[in-house]
Amino acid sequence: MDGDVLMGFDEWAMYGYQQGFCTPPVCINHDYLPTTASEDEADDGDEPCVFVVRLYDDLATKKAVEANHSPSVWRATNLGW
Repeated sequence: MDGDVLMGFDEWAMYGYQQGFCTPPVCINHDYLPTTASEDEADDGDEPCVFVVRLYDDLATKKAVEANHSPSVWRATNLGW
């Protein structure tokens, strides 16, 4: 498409939310994990696996996270990204 942008990031994230694919962006440090009540109450010794997508402020932050957090690299690689 010769570099044409079909929608901006905010529109893309809102579309995902409206389609039921994701939460709005939340802060893992201040808002905690978006979980169900049954996940919060589970007492079987297992933690629920909750997938979180970090939104980067810029490319430098992306590179710094990837240098410090290997799952950010190998999960993308395993998905073929």
